[in-house]
Amino acid sequence: MVFGNSLFYPILGFASFVVFVYMSFGGIRFSVLEEGPELSFVERNGTQFVLDGKAFYVNGWNSYWLMVQSVDVYSRSKVREMMKTGAKMGLTVCRTWAFNDGDYNALQTSPGHFDEQAFQALDYVIAEARQHGIRLLLSLVNNLQAYGGKSQYVKWAWQEGVGLSSSNDSFFFDPSIRTYFKNYIKTVLTRKNSITGIEYRNDPTIFGWELINEPRCMSDPSGDTLQGWIDEMSSFVKLIDKNHLLTVGLEGFYGPNDPKSSTVNPELWASRLGSDFIRNSKISNIDFASVHIYPDHWFHEQVFEDQLKFVSKWMLSHIEDGDKVLKKPVLFSEFGLSETNQNFSLSDREKMHRTVLDIIYKSAKRNRSGGGALVWQFLVGGMKEFSDEYGMVPWESSSTPSIFIEQSCRLANAKGSTQLDVSFKEYC
Repeated sequence: MVFGNSLFYPILGFASFVVFVYMSFGGIRFSVLEEGPELSFVERNGTQFVLDGKAFYVNGWNSYWLMVQSVDVYSRSKVREMMKTGAKMGLTVCRTWAFNDGDYNALQTSPGHFDEQAFQALDYVIAEARQHGIRLLLSLVNNLQAYGGKSQYVKWAWQEGVGLSSSNDSFFFDPSIRTYFKNYIKTVLTRKNSITGIEYRNDPTIFGWELINEPRCMSDPSGDTLQGWIDEMSSFVKLIDKNHLLTVGLEGFYGPNDPKSSTVNPELWASRLGSDFIRNSKISNIDFASVHIYPDHWFHEQVFEDQLKFVSKWMLSHIEDGDKVLKKPVLFSEFGLSETNQNFSLSDREKMHRTVLDIIYKSAKRNRSGGGALVWQFLVGGMKEFSDEYGMVPWESSSTPSIFIEQSCRLANAKGSTQLDVSFKEYC
């Protein structure tokens, strides 16, 4: 042996120290890389979304099923595949459910009680989105019955003997139910992600929060009940989380006192739902307005060409509202064309998609309030039980992804915007 004992042990000690340092700091570096790209919070400047000081226009999609598919390890691969697919198309935002109330694999099993495995599933969705540079618009409750919804909250209150009414609309006015929902909001917003170690309210992977999917309070068509609920809940969210954008989750119908209720709403029924696009969106704690686009469900006699004309009128009206009245961005957070329509064709669906995306692109070029659009809905293969009449597996048709890739490229090149990472720009 070349080394004497007097030299061997100090050298061995030094070598061990070097290995320790390498393993420690190398490990840290590896974990940082695994977390995905560095992200900043999306903010609002007047009528535009802003990212890193530049205008940010959204091209994205809905996949409501991400959390429920992440509860079981064997199905998590679908979530990763969906994120990869979105990133391949240059998409930047995905809207998904951050709720599952009292249903199978429920996140909230009863008021204030949560299933940790389901919460870790939501942790995984957020971590996977971060890894692929996708931001999430997270919805906090459903107006509809799917995945519990407001009816589950009413049922809980009734079972506990504290409910004022068995009406689903008591979700909006019952003090006990309001407390249930506030506890839910606080638990979700302050959740520390078990994978990334970041509290949700401090994570820029989250684009923003949506209070409720498609709220309606038909028992009070004046809109006062829903307005009071939005005011209270938006203030509560902002008390806990000042980092993220907040929206209501509206379909976009004009209320009974708005002149546009008779000129822009699809039909008279749309003004009698207890929601009011302008009034609800004007609340100071609401950062951007949300609108849905389903002319095939709202009109039952119109031919497709007339539906397309309505889409343009509907979108331009709301963009005008964002510019002149609300002075906030408008996100068209759901749009689609049902495959159950008579004489449905893929080409008609693509015409509808192009109509929506073209209007968003023109808004971006002119620095207007049309902040983006999220198609409903994308899936991966082998998910028929999660599909609906609007569901699409993008790569099953070469023309479908090409439409959204083109939009990603157009928005990336829009004046003053920043959209895509370098790896995607080769597609443009």
